[in-house]
Amino acid sequence: MPTHSFKELTHQRAFMRMWFARIFGTTGNQMLMVAVGWQMYELTGSAWDLGLVGLYQFAPALLLTLVAGHVADRVHRGRIIAGCLVTQAAVAMILVAATEGWQIGEVHHSWASRELLLAVSVMLGVARAFQMPAQQALTPVLVPPAMLPRAMAFSSAGMQTAVIGGPALGGVIFVAGATAVYATCAFLFAAGCVLIAVLRYDHVPPPREPVTLRTLLAGVEFVWQRKALLGAVSLDLFAVLLGGATALLPMFAKDILHVGPWGLGLLRAAPAAGALLISAVLTRWPLERRVGPTMLSAVALYGVCMMVFGLSTSFVLSLLVLAVSGGADMVSVVVRQTLVQIETPNEMRGRVSAVNSVFIGASNQLGEFESGATAALLGPVGSVVAGGVGTLLVAAAWFRLFPSLSQRDKMV
Repeated sequence: MPTHSFKELTHQRAFMRMWFARIFGTTGNQMLMVAVGWQMYELTGSAWDLGLVGLYQFAPALLLTLVAGHVADRVHRGRIIAGCLVTQAAVAMILVAATEGWQIGEVHHSWASRELLLAVSVMLGVARAFQMPAQQALTPVLVPPAMLPRAMAFSSAGMQTAVIGGPALGGVIFVAGATAVYATCAFLFAAGCVLIAVLRYDHVPPPREPVTLRTLLAGVEFVWQRKALLGAVSLDLFAVLLGGATALLPMFAKDILHVGPWGLGLLRAAPAAGALLISAVLTRWPLERRVGPTMLSAVALYGVCMMVFGLSTSFVLSLLVLAVSGGADMVSVVVRQTLVQIETPNEMRGRVSAVNSVFIGASNQLGEFESGATAALLGPVGSVVAGGVGTLLVAAAWFRLFPSLSQRDKMV
């Protein structure tokens, strides 16, 4: 029964250690980015430099994808994750030292600078490039196959909790100064590393083979040849690329809904809150039938929500449809991630997860650029409504283009 199954999941010790390690790591990363962004703006007052912080993190993830996926399939994945957490803890401690600086007489000298913050952004991007494929590929070997859909939903619930709570906690601690935030982040990364260090799972080193372009591209080839996976991964890319409205939320808050900064905070939190609720529901009652049509329907619902949000002049209605859009997106995420892990043999999961990670990162980053570009031409309302229509059209097209996905009944 569902309750019994959920209890069985929580009794999977290796999985739960991994789950808490991800919570600590994600919370620390979210807090770190709040503090780095705030400190960068205090130092330079430049919106361009704020954008560079994100770009400098995304670029390594894009450039190192194939290498990171190959490493995740060759090396003990727990050690990769632990190494990435150690790197992030080191970054946090560097920022503690740089922000504290030194005292000469009554004059305080800090060596925190724009260049340092951009350099640590690159370090964080490199760590993320290796951490994401290893994390995604590790989860399926920690639980029985029948428990994987529930495990993926539970993992997503934990991640959403960290995404919501991390920035809020970072903002509260920032009252005591950036140093306090960085020190807390270092502690969280260290705690996550300890949990990963004591995690045990059966790791069979793969046979040695030369590193070639073919082995590096094996994940891309694997996804391309399996149309259900290709459809699921590309659907998420185009849906977020066309339908995302995050970058335009400040314009809607100020000029259309007239709610100010506090309203903007609620608008940004609404999709995550909806996603958290649905991930909790899917943990309790995982999808068992019609998973392909459900995924495509969820993406279509996401498009409808974007259209309603674009046309809405009511703050309450806007919050509601954003929360529903977050829930619909979470259904798509859980189905996609579960299908990717179930369909992929363990020796390929690192490389396939790396491909999946690039699609996720590209959809978010390019989606913000697409929203800004179309808003410059059509205005914010036209941009969001057009994106919602585009998402609906993509969902309809994928029903016909990928029958192996649209007719998929069960996860396994």
